[in-house]
Amino acid sequence: MCGITGKLTFSNKTPPTQSVLKSMTDAIAHRGPDDEGFYIKGPVGLGNRRLAIIDLTTAGHQPISNEDKTIWVVFNGEIYNFQDLTKKLKKQGHRFTSHTDTECLAHLYEEYGLSCLEHLRGMFAFAIWDEKKQQLFLARDRLGKKPLKYYIDKEKIVFASELKAILKDPSVPKIPDYEAINHYLSFQYAPTPLTGFKGIKKLPPAHYAIVKTNGELIIKRYWQLDFSKKLEFSETKWQKEILERLEEAVKLRLISDVPLGAFLSGGTDSSAIVALMSKLSNKPVKTFSIGFGEKTFDETPYARIIAKRFKTEHKEFTVKPNAVAVIPELVKAYEEPYADSSALPSWYLAKMTRQHVTVALNGDGGDENFAGYQRYNLLKLLAIGYNFPEAVRKKLISPLAKFLIGFWRNPRQEKASRFFDTLSGNIQTSYFQLVSYFNEQQKQTLYSPNFEKHLSGQNSTQLLLEKFKQLKTGKNLIDQLLAIDIETYLPDDLLVKMDIASMSHSLEVRSPLLDHKFMEFTAQIPSSLKLHGQTNKYIFKKAVGSILPREILERGKMGFGVPIGDWFKKELAGYLREVLLSPKALERGLFKPEEIRRIIEAHQNGKTNYTHHLWALLMLEHWFQIFFD
Repeated sequence: MCGITGKLTFSNKTPPTQSVLKSMTDAIAHRGPDDEGFYIKGPVGLGNRRLAIIDLTTAGHQPISNEDKTIWVVFNGEIYNFQDLTKKLKKQGHRFTSHTDTECLAHLYEEYGLSCLEHLRGMFAFAIWDEKKQQLFLARDRLGKKPLKYYIDKEKIVFASELKAILKDPSVPKIPDYEAINHYLSFQYAPTPLTGFKGIKKLPPAHYAIVKTNGELIIKRYWQLDFSKKLEFSETKWQKEILERLEEAVKLRLISDVPLGAFLSGGTDSSAIVALMSKLSNKPVKTFSIGFGEKTFDETPYARIIAKRFKTEHKEFTVKPNAVAVIPELVKAYEEPYADSSALPSWYLAKMTRQHVTVALNGDGGDENFAGYQRYNLLKLLAIGYNFPEAVRKKLISPLAKFLIGFWRNPRQEKASRFFDTLSGNIQTSYFQLVSYFNEQQKQTLYSPNFEKHLSGQNSTQLLLEKFKQLKTGKNLIDQLLAIDIETYLPDDLLVKMDIASMSHSLEVRSPLLDHKFMEFTAQIPSSLKLHGQTNKYIFKKAVGSILPREILERGKMGFGVPIGDWFKKELAGYLREVLLSPKALERGLFKPEEIRRIIEAHQNGKTNYTHHLWALLMLEHWFQIFFD
C-alpha cells in the first residue's frame, strides 16, 4: 500500500526534477511512511511513498523495474493473487528480486501488455513507464478502491494518488471548478472525473489511460459489472455459494506480513467478515468500533455482541461534539469538496485502529451487492405509482400527498416532501430526489446570480441520467439501482471516505465484499432474492444466518450516521453561524445570504431538517478557506 506520483513532459519547458517529485511525494508521506523512491530519466519522472505490507525488506523499494530496466512501475494497492501470478511468470522465464506484488506487476505487463489488467485481483492504482514504447500506462482498479488523479495540458501530464501532490508542481494552476461545486451540493461529492479543481481530474474506476510523449491521451474502460445475465439456483444453493465465495475473498485478504484486524460496526456485513476471519485465523481477531453518546446513533452494543460471540480483542472509541475541531484537518485530507459526515467517525476509527494494526478488513459493499439501502424499498413502491398515467400523478397524487405532509411531524417533512415530489417524474429523477442534498429547485433558490454565471447549464439530474444510460442491467429496477450506486455513490463517496480516512493514518483497509469476482457472481443473483418483498439483503442474511446471532440479523439498518443535526441545534449552533455567515464566506458571493440564514434558522428552530445541507455548506466554506484563501 503506497502513494504514487509522476510527471511526463511533452516538451522541454517543464521537465521532471528531483526537487518537484520530492515535494510531491512529501505531500502524501502519510500514505507511505516506510520508504520513498524516485525514477527520473528523460521526459518521465516517477515517485513513490511506501507502506510496507508484503516483503518488508528493502527489496520492495519502489519504483521497481523488470530485468532489463525498460519497464518501471510505481504501485498503490494490493494484488491478492500475486503469489499465483508470480509462480506462473517464473515458469515463463521471468526473474524476480523480491517477493512483492509490485514486481509481479512489472513482469505481468512485460508478458501481457495492457491485458495484464485481466489477471489482477485486488485494489490498485499504478503507473508503468514503458521505455521502449515511450508511453505511460496508468490504471485504476475495477471498483475504485484506490484513487488516481491527474492534470494534463499541452506541455505535460502530472499525476498522483492525491491532488495535493499534483498542486506541489508549480506549473499546475489552482482554480476552483464551479461546475464541480454545483454537483457537489447535490451529491455530497465531486462526481468523477471532476475534483473541484479546474483541469485536475480523476481517472474513473475500471479505466486505464495511455499517454504518449506527443501529448496524446487515450482513456478506455476495461471492465463493467453485467446484471443482465442471471443464474437459476435454489435458495439453499445460493446460500451455500455466497458463503463459500465470501470466505474465499476473506481468506485472500488475510495475507499480510504486518498486524491485521477488522472494523466492526455490529451490522450484518462487518459481522459476517469478522465471523469468517475468526474461522480462518488461529488467534483472536482484533476488532475496532466507533460510537456516540447519543443512543440513536450508537451501534457499539451490537458490536459487543459479535466481539463476545467470536472472542475478539475488541476496542471502542466514542465521538463527541468537540470532535468537529478536526474539520480543517479533515477538509485538507479529503482535498476535494466532500460532505459525507460519516467521514468524521471514520477518521477517528482509522486513527484508533492504526495504533494496534497496519491492515484492517471491513464490510463495505454489502449494501451494493445485496440491496441494503432503504431507498430501494421506496423506489420499488414508487414504481407501482408509475403505473398511473403521468397526468393523474401530477394532478391528483402529488398535490394530495403534499397536503398530507402538513399533518406529519416537522423532522420528517423535508424527506416526505422529496418522496412525493418524485411521483411526478420518472424512476431516474426519483432516485436523484432521494439521494441528493440540494435538489435543482433548492439550488436555484440558494445560488446568487454571480455563481450562476460560472455554470454552463448542465444540471446534476442530467448528469445522473447520463450515467443511467451507460449501465448493463436490462430493465429490472433493482438491478438498475444497484448498478448506479456501484458506478457513482460507491466509488465517489464510500470508497473515498475510507481510503482518505485510513491512508491519512497509514492504515490499509481491505474489503472482501468488493472482491470483483464475488461481485460478478452476486450480479447474477435475481434481484427478487436481494430485495425480497420489502426485506433488504434477504438472501445474504439467509446465507450468513448459520454464522451470525439472530440479534444481528434481525436488527434494523442504522448506517454510519452522525448526530450532526442535533449538534447544530445545541453545542455547534454558534459555530455554524460563525462560519457560514462570516464576512469571508459572504464575500465569495456564491449564495444568497438571506437563504443561508433561512436554512440555519429553519433547522435550529426544528421546522425542517437541514442537517445534510448545512454540513455540505460548512465543509465547502472550510474547503475554500484551506485551499484558496
